[in-house]
Amino acid sequence: MQRILSPFSSFGVLLGLLFLAASLTPSLIPRDPVLQGALGGIVMALGYLAWRIVELLWTAADMPVLRGRLLHIVKAIAAVAVLVVLALSLRYALLWQNDIRARMGMEPVDDAHLVQMLLIALVVFLVLFGVGALIAFFSRFVRARLHRVMPPRRANVLGLVIVFLVLFVVTRDGLLDTAISAMDEAYEAGQNLFERAPPAPTLARIPGSAESLVGWEEMGQPGRDFVTGGPDAAAISAFTGKPALDPVRVYVGRANADTPQERADLALAELIRLGAFDRKVLVLVSPTGTGWMDPGSHDPLEYMHNGDIATVAVQYSYLQSPFALLFETRTGLDQASATISTIYDYWTTLPADRRPRLYIHGLSLGAWSSMYATTLFQLVNDPIDGAFWAGPPFPSEFWNKVQHGRNKGTPWVLPKIGDGSLIRYSAPDENEAGYADWGDMRMMFLQYPSDPIVFFDPLSALRPPVWMREPPGRGVSPYLRFMPIVTQFQLALDMALSTAAPAGYGHAYYAHDYIDPWVEVTAPEDWTAADTERLKAHCDNGFQNGCSNGGTAAE
Repeated sequence: MQRILSPFSSFGVLLGLLFLAASLTPSLIPRDPVLQGALGGIVMALGYLAWRIVELLWTAADMPVLRGRLLHIVKAIAAVAVLVVLALSLRYALLWQNDIRARMGMEPVDDAHLVQMLLIALVVFLVLFGVGALIAFFSRFVRARLHRVMPPRRANVLGLVIVFLVLFVVTRDGLLDTAISAMDEAYEAGQNLFERAPPAPTLARIPGSAESLVGWEEMGQPGRDFVTGGPDAAAISAFTGKPALDPVRVYVGRANADTPQERADLALAELIRLGAFDRKVLVLVSPTGTGWMDPGSHDPLEYMHNGDIATVAVQYSYLQSPFALLFETRTGLDQASATISTIYDYWTTLPADRRPRLYIHGLSLGAWSSMYATTLFQLVNDPIDGAFWAGPPFPSEFWNKVQHGRNKGTPWVLPKIGDGSLIRYSAPDENEAGYADWGDMRMMFLQYPSDPIVFFDPLSALRPPVWMREPPGRGVSPYLRFMPIVTQFQLALDMALSTAAPAGYGHAYYAHDYIDPWVEVTAPEDWTAADTERLKAHCDNGFQNGCSNGGTAAE
């Protein structure tokens, strides 16, 4: 056992404790003790590993080292300093966590939170330390065997290569097994395809019926929920006090056709069958990774336009958004491109005074793919009427271009672009004073300042993101500070937790905050500010009234 654990670095432990102290500071999403403890244990292990790497390089360079009494003095001073920092971090940890929880309307945590967190952090660190010690022991074992048959330098290099290859194979197989298992679960539990599908609808106006061109069994659960959900003409009329139409909803599942183009053609044919191009408004939507469509976005829009609206979406994946992002990025982009170009091309053949107003929409991964597919150069001669994107992921190229083109002095989380006649940003409790009148095309972004899916920065291991150098936005703690390496792990964990935040924070977008942007982008006829407030109250009442509060848990 001593050979496995040796050599043990006390300075490495101290640096790990410093990392642990830093991890207690707030980030964007509140953390429960289990997740905070796991984060603390991981960054503590990273701190230890970082010190061991420095030691290795220092020794390899044959640099001088401290010994004897001076070493003990330096070690004692470092230990006192680190323990003071850790004690201060523990003292303020509850303040930091409860501050961000209060900003999101959550219940505060107590001292038991800290005790549980510290125990979990210690266990996680010991497990990772043990794994690292076994890897080091295996490396020494391999090099010792090679030393018997070749010169030391050659044995060291070859030993390092062998250990790396063994670890690569083991971790690769483990990660792939886990990913495949998660995909299978998402596919089986989330889609209910073929023989597991419920009975098909009997109304001809609903895709999947006997008269429909879209097969019900192949559509998948997200699509079936979408086409059978939402308000009907009676519910809309009861709200508006006017005669209303049944909204047209079209959804094509990934299993409904083999290729992106075939699925796009099927969606267009179903739209034509249902008379969608005779409606006043047509919305092309790119869904999230699993194919989920947020009712919090679509239900209010149908109320605004008195049911005289058609919405269409085509599924490109069965996976949760993180898996779709990793394994099927190209698939989502290809499907959005095929769907938007196919329907847009048909729309341009119709008389301008007799076709619906055309809008593009997407949430999260759907925002990324639909932005990619919205080619502004293609729209110059015959522009669409607008677009609305919510929670755009940080790698989105178009979003990044817009962000970097913001007016000087405007914040990164809620910028202003030019005079606001083409692109605007919406956020809760923010007004739009100072904008010019809208132009012919209206584009809107909705992004919460506390959403790590939007504001994660891959370079935050070395430098603070732009938004960290500005006053904190709504729901963001003023105690948040940048720390090299630690901040990136905090934000990465925040991304995993982002959909579990309360509605209106993190990546949990909901009906109340979709309404103002939709009003701005689609300009409903005879719609007033009082109507907007009445619709918000209607949607806030719950799920039973045909206007869901939305959310992103099903992504």
